[in-house]
Amino acid sequence: MFSYKTHGTCSQQILIEAEGDVLTHVEFIGGCHGNTQGVSRLVQGMKIDDVIAKCKGIQCRAGTSCPDQLARALELYQASRKEA
Repeated sequence: MFSYKTHGTCSQQILIEAEGDVLTHVEFIGGCHGNTQGVSRLVQGMKIDDVIAKCKGIQCRAGTSCPDQLARALELYQASRKEA
């Protein structure tokens, strides 16, 4: 499981699991429970690149949002897989 500490959002952390390039589990720790639970369910089964394209740049406060933080986390996740 990949863990990402969020910045500038109400949520504090995002936990990510994937099989290949498809998300199998996304869990936000903290934040607006209904919204983060909804985002998590919507992206399950999606390709990582598609989620990044849809979520990157969405604004809520402080120049970011929970979906934007998810996109950033997924970019780091992909980079970590390439290094391994």
